[in-house]
Amino acid sequence: MRGEATWPRDAEPVAKATASDRTGARLPVDGELPFAARAASIPGSVIDASTTLLQDQRHDVVRFAMGSPAPESIPTAVFDHIARAALGAGASDAYDYGPTEGEAGLRAALLRFLEEHGAPTSPERLLITAGGMQGLDLTCKLFVERGDLVAVESPTYTNGTAAIASYEGDLLEVPVDDEGMVVDALPGLVEAAGRAPKAIYVIPNSQNPSGTTLSLDRRRLLLELAAGWGSVILEDDPYGLLRFEGEALPGLAELSGHDPRVVGVYTFSKIVAPGLRVGWVDADAAIVARMTDAKQGMDTCTNVPAQRILELFLERGDMDEHLAALRADYRERKHAMQAALREHFGSAVGFTDPGGGFFLWLELPERVDTRELFEVALREGVAYIPGPAFSPSGRFANQLRLCFASTGPERIREGVRRLRRAVDELYGSTWA
Repeated sequence: MRGEATWPRDAEPVAKATASDRTGARLPVDGELPFAARAASIPGSVIDASTTLLQDQRHDVVRFAMGSPAPESIPTAVFDHIARAALGAGASDAYDYGPTEGEAGLRAALLRFLEEHGAPTSPERLLITAGGMQGLDLTCKLFVERGDLVAVESPTYTNGTAAIASYEGDLLEVPVDDEGMVVDALPGLVEAAGRAPKAIYVIPNSQNPSGTTLSLDRRRLLLELAAGWGSVILEDDPYGLLRFEGEALPGLAELSGHDPRVVGVYTFSKIVAPGLRVGWVDADAAIVARMTDAKQGMDTCTNVPAQRILELFLERGDMDEHLAALRADYRERKHAMQAALREHFGSAVGFTDPGGGFFLWLELPERVDTRELFEVALREGVAYIPGPAFSPSGRFANQLRLCFASTGPERIREGVRRLRRAVDELYGSTWA
């Protein structure tokens, strides 16, 4: 372990010291750099910062923090085989620039896959992106301006709200319960805000961080309210294909009859491998055309070799078997985590019961501050994300997110045991 680890707080925006370039000329320092006004609104990601923090640890840590598949869940052997066909001799164009809208082969394979899985769409609605985050950023770039009201779940995915904040949108937090966003609360919150939301950001399936799924009735009501306000719905759905319990529900785009105000953002990061950095957007053709223009000013095209690998992965039919294995594994891991929480914490805590995805939301007694607990827990060998990271206003001090997808059952049990030990160390054995 390298010194004392603390949970990342507000980062210093720029260095205070005077700097110089290679010619020896003095460079601007803090207070002199001509940042755009929106630079102050870019919060970064405390979740992504945890990756760097964990890399610095020199002792064994059970990693419940980062929302990523376990290494053993990534089909590396299949990729190694596919890569020889996708990127080998005769495929030299795989290392060239590709079309901004995505490689033709991947687009065709993805369209067939989506149709087979009950989410058919059309070529003009499809844009291949550099992960789901680029889809979120492009949507915010097109629709969010300074001062626009954007309704978000609370708690919600911090990188999603970071994208909104970077375009200077005003965040309106909407509570979440066991059926997802409390859509019934939206009209009152909007009335209190004095203006309709320009956009509504929602993660309808196995929500990050709560793990809850938006009920069918609430989906319908959300579409009705958004239509009345003229709001764009940003449907962020990384986990819809990872439902392992209960019945899958229609997406908002499908339920609305592909309403042009519903923008769907998806990713291969959670269902295949995050390092490939490939996702897609399913949206109205006019929106996709504007996004394509915007993407050309960002990165020209999504990683071509990664697209070729995914194309063959889909064409060979490997995805269905892979998803089935993930669902079985994640169901087992969720149950292992819940059983361990009952064993080590009993009735002193509450937690959600996800029907899919990666995450479980844990609520501790009010006296527990999960930011203070983080340092002790890391010292004890377990990492998580404190609750305030998932609220623009810093709510949920006594709550935290646990990722069960990235850790096997035995390690899960050990991690929960270490978490209980950390709580006892900080608050005493009578904390409950």
